[in-house]
Amino acid sequence: MRPALLIGCALSCLAVTAPAMAQQLNEPQVPISAPDAPVPASDDQIGFSADALQYDSNSEIVTASGAVQLLRDGNRLRADKVVWNRTSGKVEAIGNVSVTDPDGNIAYGDRFDVTDTLKDGVVDNMLLVLQSGGRLAAATGTRTNGIYTLNRAAYTGCAVEDSDGCPKEPTWQINAVKVVYDPTRERVTYTNANIELFGLPLIPLPGLSHPVGEGGGSGLMVPNLRYDRNNGFEVALPYYFKLAPNRDLTVTPHVYSNSLPMLEAGFRHLYDRGAYQITGYATYGSRVATGDSSSTTPAASEKDPRFYLDASGGLQLTPEWSVDGSIRFASDRTFLRRYDISRDDRLRSTLGAQRIGQNSYFSLRGWAVQTLRAGDSQGQTPIALPVIDYRLRLKDPLLGGVLQLQANTLAITRTHGQDTQRAFAAAEWNLRTLTGMGQEVTFTGYLRGDAYHSSDNALTTTASYAGDPGWQARGIAAAAVDMRWPFIGEAFGGVQRIAPRVQIVAAPKLANLSLPNEDARAVDLEDSNLFALNRFAGYDRFEDSTRVTYGIEYSLSLPDFSLQTIVGQSYRLNSRTSILPDGTGLSDRTSDIVGRTTVRYKDFISFTHRFRLDKDHLAVRRNELDATVGSRNTYAMVGYLRLNRDALAALEDLQDREELRLGGRIQFARFWSVFGSTVIDLTDGKEDPLSIADGYEPVRHRLGIAYEDDCLTLGLTWRRDYQANGDARKGNAFQLRLAFRNIGI
Repeated sequence: MRPALLIGCALSCLAVTAPAMAQQLNEPQVPISAPDAPVPASDDQIGFSADALQYDSNSEIVTASGAVQLLRDGNRLRADKVVWNRTSGKVEAIGNVSVTDPDGNIAYGDRFDVTDTLKDGVVDNMLLVLQSGGRLAAATGTRTNGIYTLNRAAYTGCAVEDSDGCPKEPTWQINAVKVVYDPTRERVTYTNANIELFGLPLIPLPGLSHPVGEGGGSGLMVPNLRYDRNNGFEVALPYYFKLAPNRDLTVTPHVYSNSLPMLEAGFRHLYDRGAYQITGYATYGSRVATGDSSSTTPAASEKDPRFYLDASGGLQLTPEWSVDGSIRFASDRTFLRRYDISRDDRLRSTLGAQRIGQNSYFSLRGWAVQTLRAGDSQGQTPIALPVIDYRLRLKDPLLGGVLQLQANTLAITRTHGQDTQRAFAAAEWNLRTLTGMGQEVTFTGYLRGDAYHSSDNALTTTASYAGDPGWQARGIAAAAVDMRWPFIGEAFGGVQRIAPRVQIVAAPKLANLSLPNEDARAVDLEDSNLFALNRFAGYDRFEDSTRVTYGIEYSLSLPDFSLQTIVGQSYRLNSRTSILPDGTGLSDRTSDIVGRTTVRYKDFISFTHRFRLDKDHLAVRRNELDATVGSRNTYAMVGYLRLNRDALAALEDLQDREELRLGGRIQFARFWSVFGSTVIDLTDGKEDPLSIADGYEPVRHRLGIAYEDDCLTLGLTWRRDYQANGDARKGNAFQLRLAFRNIGI
């Protein structure tokens, strides 16, 4: 006999035929004709209420009928009729019976035989609704010392009603000859169990046991199945250890058909002032030196221990002071891609402490980077220790405004490259005011003194980044006036704002090229730095020009629509040669034209376009588009980037490229959807003269189908990689994902 896991149908669908079931259990409505039973003064007393009460003094039998409620020691019984034998202590409840235990679990049945403590008893045709989520149904059930034992039972964490209140088959359920639920341990144990998915029985699970609720507990988790060209078929079977409410450990063996097994372990610890996690992967196998080869041959391969470590954490010492750190390290350059752990091509490890006050900030940090890029020299990769930054914000008592003082120092070391040490002290003053005509005017003054020391400068491949060896010094002074004049009014049923903006910046010629450039290599004119005091991203270069920057901002806000756009350009007033190289849009006296437009319509359309136009013939030097159209369940995404900056090939941070990214999801049924994405490299000789690509080089395709409801996530994904790196070969990969919700693991 198969137990039912359904509750009653709403009145609006009484005419609908429910699925054929061996049993159907209705969850009765709570009676409202009688008040709640009074709380007894002690645990050995029973509080009760009923519409009618009869007492036979000869047999010591009490019969209560009509919305009966009994309460004792936190256990509450409700029924249409209750017969209580005071001599034997037996309580028989009949009709729409429910018993709620102190933990909030509710047992329903047609007839209950319990003791007068209401703790122990036997139930026919039982439905147990767990407070922590999930339902158990059984032909018969008992409760002894708070532990439920159910015979010929089934468990599900799924809803058993549709939106109209009609019964429906659960997406999955676990059937068993015997089920034991211990509320104290919050664990369900099965005898001769099997999982049923969409009404179809799956493999038997004779020793199944799992926790219930959100707290989780130790046990096996759902396996992960996948196939790829690198390792063949893979089965990953995680085992979760709940060490304490705030600590856990997950150990996952990965077994492959074409490679030796790999072991993964992850430990997490949460405490009152912070948290940390440590994850590691380890195996022993063949690897190929990083290169263009897409195959592994005995002559090129080496067998070594291979591993990856990822650890991070933070600690809040006081409301102001905190420390944090991370470690990321791989045994070789292809391990992460070979086993599909990560596609990062650089791993950064950090350690730091910081203090954040009301008007001050202090940071002491250090970091190191491991490169995984083919052809990159690890000896040229920097190690920064220490990196110290201090800032203090003060009110200016003389002129008004805000004064910020800053002190910064940095030491960079390379095992086979240039070493650089830097220190500077700076002061920046800002005053924002509004004129009588509504202009917003900001005055800025900036002073800074730098000291540098570098060695092994000849090992830097790009000469303009090296600077002169030994000690060097630099003084920086700059002043700026920034004026915005917003005009706001009603338009098109909403509010529009038009704001012309003009900025004047003055700075004398500085000793830039004699200093090393470690943090200001990537520079490109765009809308985000158009009105910046210094268009370089870091501190090692400062734009030494006197210039005027002009632009206009526009926005329109309607109830369901918004539009924001900005466009601008700058003109250098002095005629000295710029330190900004060709390709940045800032090398000539007149800069390129840059802008950004953002459009949103409800939650259905999101569109952002960034551009840079050549000042002479309006050629597109930067064209970037990001758009999303659709709802949460069905949508399409487009991303496009083309950089055609005509920069010198020697400038490693200004290489041109063209790329297209597509993605989307279509929900074709209530719980079913298909999804996909692709990345295509469109770079050819027009963008990169050294490229031999034909302008259409797929990088990665992904396509899948997914099912997701309130209690189950099921998905099958196909992915194809078109780029190889050592033993991380290109090819197809398939992954099956299955996750049962409300099962506690």
